[in-house]
Amino acid sequence: MFQDYKNRIREQEGKQFPSNTYRQFVLQPAYDEAKKNLLPSMIQIHIAHLKMLEEQKLVAEDEARRIGQAIAKLDLDYFEQCNYNPQFEDLFFHIEHHLIEFAGDIAGNLHLGRSRNDMGIAIYRMTLRKKLLSLMDELLHLRTSLILFAKEHTDTIMIGYTHTQQAQPTTLAHYLKAVIDQLARDFKRMQSAFDTINQSSMGAAALTTSGFKVNRERMMELLAFDGMIENAWDAVAGADYIAEAASAIQLAALNLGRTSQDFLQWATQEFNAFRLASPYVQVSSIMPQKRNPVSIEHTRALLSSVAGDSQTVLQMIHNTPFGDIVDTEDDMQPYLWRTMEKLRGIYKLFGSLVVTMDVNKENLLQRAKNSFANVTELADELVRSEGISFRQSHQIVSNCIKALIAAQKESLENLTWELANEKSLELTGNPLKISKQHFYNALKPEFFVNVRSLTGGPAPETMLNSLLQSEKDAKVLAQWIKEKNDKIYISEKRLYDFLEGWTME
Repeated sequence: MFQDYKNRIREQEGKQFPSNTYRQFVLQPAYDEAKKNLLPSMIQIHIAHLKMLEEQKLVAEDEARRIGQAIAKLDLDYFEQCNYNPQFEDLFFHIEHHLIEFAGDIAGNLHLGRSRNDMGIAIYRMTLRKKLLSLMDELLHLRTSLILFAKEHTDTIMIGYTHTQQAQPTTLAHYLKAVIDQLARDFKRMQSAFDTINQSSMGAAALTTSGFKVNRERMMELLAFDGMIENAWDAVAGADYIAEAASAIQLAALNLGRTSQDFLQWATQEFNAFRLASPYVQVSSIMPQKRNPVSIEHTRALLSSVAGDSQTVLQMIHNTPFGDIVDTEDDMQPYLWRTMEKLRGIYKLFGSLVVTMDVNKENLLQRAKNSFANVTELADELVRSEGISFRQSHQIVSNCIKALIAAQKESLENLTWELANEKSLELTGNPLKISKQHFYNALKPEFFVNVRSLTGGPAPETMLNSLLQSEKDAKVLAQWIKEKNDKIYISEKRLYDFLEGWTME
């Protein structure tokens, strides 16, 4: 019975590599991802390697010309459209087959001094660096949107929360500036990941370099890498460049997820902090009054998805051998690409919904005026006017609040000079020295915000200066992205100029 079952499986799966199931669930998806994401980098490495081999006189000029002409004949549209062919293990061998068809056996010399190992890692790194730069560019667009929006709300007073409870008056700009600064740190982490990613593996070959005198430094230069992975084993085994990118992206998603949760709460009718523009809300199928903030809901959910896919990347690396393995290659790379593309879209969506929403400034101000959140400044004022310790002033104000709560008068308008004077007499035996005018002024949220003009505080002028500095910083960050993109663009143009030179000779 078992033998019959075994024969049936063999008949279904085929007798040669790859088995039908392996082809369907492993090789076909990997091929589809490769032709979609890796093809340009693969061709550029072919050109660069050929140029280096010619310069090193490892292939003759006429051989280089013939191979270059074969590369130029490759129909990239064909490779992008075609399905996986079991005759070829992967995209590399499929392309190599066509090169040999075009140039003859001499095209096999294009593989002198290299392996799919060092070449594959270089392809992944070149692909990843472009996707990361695109993500970082969108992050800067979001950051710029938030800066512009915050500049409009340096005087939009609202209550700040700690432990989800009303804490102190602040401004919407103050909150947004915290998010802006967090995005800057996300950018720096991605910068660090880019520096780790943009290192050349070429010349490492399979594991131990090569007996051919290839020029590793020249390959690094031709492919616009910023450095070279010196140790050949490390070049083909190291996966921390992937893990570093995944970690930076995961943390960026977690960071923005916290903000999206705040915004979702502030969009409730009970909170009524702002009104989303119509393109970002969805009506109910049964309740006519509904304006569901689905854009923020999807933002939060998709950010969780980004964090999850990033964790998948880290888990796939976990406890793998330190060598060339498929765990860190075809099966895993698409998870990282998806996280980056998804986060890029979220940045664009979130920036758009923020700058187009209307803030209910009056509602936020009135809530602040009626809140006990202002009393921290009163405690500070009593220290200055009464010459008592902060703990004593804190106790006086606290006793006032407790008395109002006990009397069910939980509104700041019921906190009077007379009540505070009574509590001062009970605690210190002395009447208040602070004038009534000064006392009531200290309870105004506008006063609370304006006196907090220290660096990092919410005072409008302080906040505006801080936002202006963020704008200056954004120019520096944007210039960094431009320099990296320009370097890659110049490199690619030079490579295709080499290719054109071979075809014209």
